[in-house]
Formats: sequence, C-alpha cells, structure tokens
Amino acid sequence: MASKLSLAVQHADKRIGVGNGKPTNRPADQAQRPLGDRQLRFLDPALIVSGHTLITAVYFECITRTSMSKSELFDLARNIDAHRDSMARSREQAIAGVTSGLISLGQEVTWRAWHFGLPLQMTSRITQMEPPDYFVDEQVKGPLKRFRHVHEFREDPAGTTMLDRIEFVAPFGPIGRLAEKLVLARYLQTLMETRNRHLAGGRAR
Repeated sequence: MASKLSLAVQHADKRIGVGNGKPTNRPADQAQRPLGDRQLRFLDPALIVSGHTLITAVYFECITRTSMSKSELFDLARNIDAHRDSMARSREQAIAGVTSGLISLGQEVTWRAWHFGLPLQMTSRITQMEPPDYFVDEQVKGPLKRFRHVHEFREDPAGTTMLDRIEFVAPFGPIGRLAEKLVLARYLQTLMETRNRHLAGGRAR
C-alpha cells in the first residue's frame, strides 16, 4: 500500500495567523527532494501571533491521491468511525461529543488514545467547514498547547487529492520545543500517513 500511496510531507515552521477564513494555498515552487514514495518540502520559518505572544509552531502537510469522488472522500475524512478504525493501533476511541457517524460544523468530539505508553485525551471542534472543499478541526482541550488540522479536497482528472495541513505547538516551553523537533513532528506525521492509507484503502493512486 505504501508504494501505491502518493504522499508529500512538509516539515518546518511557518508564518500563520490565529485568524479564521478559508485556508490559503501554498506556493507550488517550494524546494523539494525525494523521500522514498514521498517528498519532503521545506517552508520558511515563522511564528504564530497569539494575543501579544509570538509562538513558533511546527507545520507539515500530507498529500493523498485517490480514485474516490471529492464528496465521498470529504465525508470519509470526517467520519468518526473511519477515524477510529484507522487509529486502532493506538486504541483510539470517541468517548464524548459526536461519537459515531459524521461530525459537522461547530460540533466536538473527545478522543481517548494511548500514545507513548500513556492514556491521553483530546477534545477537538470543527471550526470551519465548506462541503465538500474543506473543513478545519482544532484542539479545544488536550495535551498540546495548540493543534490545528486543515483538510482540503481537490478534484483532479483521476479522482481526488486530499491535502492535510497540520500545525501544532507543544507545551512545556523550551523542553516542549525540543520534543517537537526530536519526537512529536515525526510521530504525528506517521499517524497521519497511517490514517490516510486506511481512508484511501485500495483506491490510492
């Protein structure tokens, strides 16, 4: 499956605002280099403005191409049951909020899962949605200082391209910053790739 799945991963800090609004497109001419069946693309270092505080965030992207229709993949990506099944290895379960079926704008879900040998909980809310083009989920309460995930869907001649944009900030100041670079970024990237392989199933391209 990995060899059939087309993924691109971006790892770097980027300049973003805390504001809302439709997700913006990234420049298409970022420097690239092969990374197995993926590509690693670097972005310019940047900061999040949170109140009067500047916070450096880690950002990466995953691109998944499938033969599914845009609307089918959009609904699959916001399906609680499909996400739970994709995270079976970490024993992820929806325990509050929307616990089954499709999650929609303004709704929340609380997930409980095992990561790094610890039981962790995260509550996420769908803060933006424009079916079937994009939706955004953000951490309301959880182990990270900030977590934001933009899901975008684009039709192409052979089906649909799903673009996941993830940005996060770890807690614990400088110690958390070190953990972001050494552990968390790659760990979250692997989780995202696992999820996307499951969603794409036998229809990855």
